[in-house]
Amino acid sequence: MTTFDDRENAFENKFAHDEEMKFRAEARRNKLLGLWAAELLGKTGDDADVYAKEVVKADFEEAGHEDVVRKVAGDLGDIADADTIRSKMHELLKIAKDQLMKEI
Repeated sequence: MTTFDDRENAFENKFAHDEEMKFRAEARRNKLLGLWAAELLGKTGDDADVYAKEVVKADFEEAGHEDVVRKVAGDLGDIADADTIRSKMHELLKIAKDQLMKEI
């Protein structure tokens, strides 16, 4: 192998790793969002965990995170609007990334 091939492989591996970490951070964010919304809905314990998993699954409906916003906004009704949910998602993404970095 040449040095160029080694560098190419290194970049491909880094890209794959970065994409995996992005996916894990977004899934963690969605779980944290689900737990936050569950608390607003008065859910606790297993009910809150089940709801958080539903929020994580909602992210697989379409590309982007608007599917998650729609699900949570629909469930919360007048408790929180879509902009509040997006803001919370932004805040929770930072927390999710920090949690993942501590696990590595």
